[in-house]
Amino acid sequence: MTRLDGVGLRLRTLESIEDAARWDAFVEQCAEATFFHKAGWKSVIESSFSQRGHYIYVEDDHGAIQGVLPLVRQKTLLFGDALISTPFCVYGGVATENDAARTLLEEKAVSLAEAMGVDYLELRNRTDRSDESQHSDEPLRSDWIRKDLYYSFCKGIDADPDLNLKAIPRKQRAEVRRGIKNGLQGEVDDDPGRCYDLYSESVRNLGTPVFSRRYFYRLQEVFGSACEPLVISREGEPVSAVLSFYFRDQVLPYYGGALFSARRVGAYAFMYWHLMNRAAERGAHTFDFGRSKRGTGSYDFKRYFGFEPEPLAYDSYLVRAQEMPEINPLNPKYQLFIRLWKRLPLGVSRVVGPWLARGLG
Repeated sequence: MTRLDGVGLRLRTLESIEDAARWDAFVEQCAEATFFHKAGWKSVIESSFSQRGHYIYVEDDHGAIQGVLPLVRQKTLLFGDALISTPFCVYGGVATENDAARTLLEEKAVSLAEAMGVDYLELRNRTDRSDESQHSDEPLRSDWIRKDLYYSFCKGIDADPDLNLKAIPRKQRAEVRRGIKNGLQGEVDDDPGRCYDLYSESVRNLGTPVFSRRYFYRLQEVFGSACEPLVISREGEPVSAVLSFYFRDQVLPYYGGALFSARRVGAYAFMYWHLMNRAAERGAHTFDFGRSKRGTGSYDFKRYFGFEPEPLAYDSYLVRAQEMPEINPLNPKYQLFIRLWKRLPLGVSRVVGPWLARGLG
């Protein structure tokens, strides 16, 4: 047992509904925690992707949780075997407020990864927690690896739609105005089905396998009003949509998609401006645009929308692998697959895609 200021600390595994409630209560008040640390992700991922979660936490002698670490083993034939905090989520890693709990959780993660014989362990930390720098290029442990690939984008939003519009740089602001001129309308949808249809078509057009429709419904079932689909329509016909998460004072647009015609009518820019205003109505003050890979179109789009990139501190520990795999669309070996996937009939991509997407979180 580890002791902190005379108080014992012990590792526990998330198992019961009561544990999950205590876990989420801790996540709500821990500064390092994110929406993706919520206990509900364990059931979402296990039921949607058949991948087992290993959610561990540290509690003290009084039964108070001191730190949490959500882990999921992501094992597929095509993309290998890894223990990740957390797949299908942009943030993860240890959430805690004391170093002793952090050490216990990180050491347990390493021992689990080695016992399972995975290729590697990955902690998707939101920021670097070292004392020397908020965003160091070096991992916190010398035997870990950090790659400079993913960046996050966050900034504040205002309750006044006009101020949100003025905060958008000129070129994208003109796109928002074009959307307004084209009569675009936003509508919160109780059913994520329309959002899924637009998202799945959009990612097919990008050459990426799509998740299952069931996954979208499972997200809404587990997270309730914190998971909200927004559909943008023109003359009653949907042209773009985004599924967003709400956490504390933040809105996180997560799964967005649109028809080919959407760009011509300014639907992308209009959609995110409309979401800013919708989120402000719900009391949000921060717009978290999620992660993007440096050198991609989404990275540039977010910058042009007025967001500054911040490097994400993803740290990995190699177990069986000799190096970190490059499982992303920028890898040249996937270019032929991407070109072929773009040509698939939409219905086929929705049937085959979920099987492949299990390894692309």
